[in-house]
Amino acid sequence: MPAFSKNAAPALRRTSREDEPEAQRHSQHLRQLLLISFSWLLALLIGAGVDALLAVRRLDRASQEVSRRFTVRNHALGTIVISVRYYDDQLERFLLQDQLQESGPDPAEVTNKIAAVRAALLDYPPDGDPDEQLLLAAMQQQLQEQETSCAIVLAWRSDLRQKRAYQFIGQQLIPWRTRIFELSAQISSQEERRLAVENLTVATRFQSLESRLVWLVSLSLVAGVLMSLVCGWYILRLERQARLRYEALARSRLELEGLSARLVEAQEEERRNISRELHDEVGQSLGALLVEVGQLGKLVPPEDRATQAQIVQIKSVAESAVKSIRDIALLLRPPMLDDLGLVPALEWQAREISRRSDMEVEVHSENVSETLSDETKVTVYRLVQEALNNAATHASAKNARVTIAQNSDKITVKISDDGQGFDPGRQRGMGILGMEERVRRLGGTLTIASAPGKGATVEAELPLHKADSP
Repeated sequence: MPAFSKNAAPALRRTSREDEPEAQRHSQHLRQLLLISFSWLLALLIGAGVDALLAVRRLDRASQEVSRRFTVRNHALGTIVISVRYYDDQLERFLLQDQLQESGPDPAEVTNKIAAVRAALLDYPPDGDPDEQLLLAAMQQQLQEQETSCAIVLAWRSDLRQKRAYQFIGQQLIPWRTRIFELSAQISSQEERRLAVENLTVATRFQSLESRLVWLVSLSLVAGVLMSLVCGWYILRLERQARLRYEALARSRLELEGLSARLVEAQEEERRNISRELHDEVGQSLGALLVEVGQLGKLVPPEDRATQAQIVQIKSVAESAVKSIRDIALLLRPPMLDDLGLVPALEWQAREISRRSDMEVEVHSENVSETLSDETKVTVYRLVQEALNNAATHASAKNARVTIAQNSDKITVKISDDGQGFDPGRQRGMGILGMEERVRRLGGTLTIASAPGKGATVEAELPLHKADSP
């Protein structure tokens, strides 16, 4: 339909083009917001995870180091205690070998044992606290004193050992051993306290890590909730704006459809008036001209052949003009559509198409009422007119068939041809848009089935109102 295609369609395209930049801008803002929010939240979670992993590894290394130091010191202290006990046993056996009547260790073996005690003391880790270092120094002093005494005892003769063995054991060996064991117990107690302090430090660091993880998780949760609220608010805002734009577009579409309907009515009314003016005014004037030319021909003498020839030529041109005016008037608005009804107008249209082209057109009707509304009759007539013109002009069809059938609630129009066909999805000219608009205006449906080389079929279903019922 020309009026719709030149006014309504561009208005819709302008509205769409005006909405596109704003919609793209809002969409880009939404993507940027979501990207920044999720990136920030993801970075926070990754940072929290990496920090927790590194902290756990540090705590694990610290715990292993504490355990290792305690094990090494405990092992060294145990070695000292065992060496001292073994040395005391060897020295006591050496002193009491005469009383026990058995062979005791020789002095070199006893000297080796006290050297083993000295080596165990030297192997003790030197990185202890000051109190522990003092206890180790006291133990070394006790060892030096015992070593000095041992050198004297080892030089005793057998009779002297028998006299002084018990006295030496009771007054020096046992107190010395007891002192060594007391110092060892104090060192062990120091190590246990140190272990407890280091374990408490590790536990404190673990609690700090736990608190930091709780804080980071809480921060991530709060950030996620805030991000969800912000994104939800922004999405709702966009949805509201989109709804408002859609409502505005729907109102514009309704207004355009109303305007298109009024333009169609005005166009049909204008065609009717022009057709009537051509038929009544111009046609009658040309008819009167033909009568006057005929009268003029009677007044001219037959001998004046030149004038007679001019009169005949004028009459021929006037008759041709009358015929052209009649054809134009019929194409604009055939009077038979109002006088005789829809089916005779379609049959006349079929004869005119067949006369002007090489296409044969057949019209078949079934139960078509004579009381159809003018709007329905004009819509069906224009559909058939446009479809037949397209088949004859563009598709080079040789045969066409028009079928119109009516039942209680609708009227069905079907136009098929054997022309070249086309692709309805890609080739949509102004004529197809006009047909769709006319059918949509009456609340009907239009279906176009075609393919290149396989002809085309145009089928429309129009609902009938009470005024259209037979």
